Amino acid sequence: MAGQADVRRHTVAAPVRGRSTRQRAAVAAALDDVDEFRSAQELHDMLKHKGDSVGLTTVYRTLQSLADAGEVDVLRTSDGESVYRRCSTEEHHHHLVCRVCGKAVEVEGPAVEKWAEGIAREHGYVNVAHTIEIFGTCADCAGHPGHGDG
Repeated sequence: MAGQADVRRHTVAAPVRGRSTRQRAAVAAALDDVDEFRSAQELHDMLKHKGDSVGLTTVYRTLQSLADAGEVDVLRTSDGESVYRRCSTEEHHHHLVCRVCGKAVEVEGPAVEKWAEGIAREHGYVNVAHTIEIFGTCADCAGHPGHGDG
């Protein structure tokens, strides 16, 4: 995972909305099994290796419906790929993401919240939302040769 271009904030909720199928349930369960942000292709590969017969199109559609329902966080990487992850909190938060392994840590940013509110107020904006994602190299990956200088 490298860099970011656009980030949409969504939070955890209940099961996949829409028509409930075995395939959709398998995609939702796969998201529950990972802590890192994963692409649709990576989730599809995981399901294939587990023996679940789920088409790639179904994976994409399910992820989109989970995102639309606010049940997952979505990051858009610098190469334009969307990656998905269930979050452990429904509270507003940000992510610290390892650009090597994809590990993500949920973090709060009270100073950022105050800054965003102040900027919005200064320019007369209301109903403002924001997302901030911090990308770096986690301690585990930094310990491997060639990964410390992301």
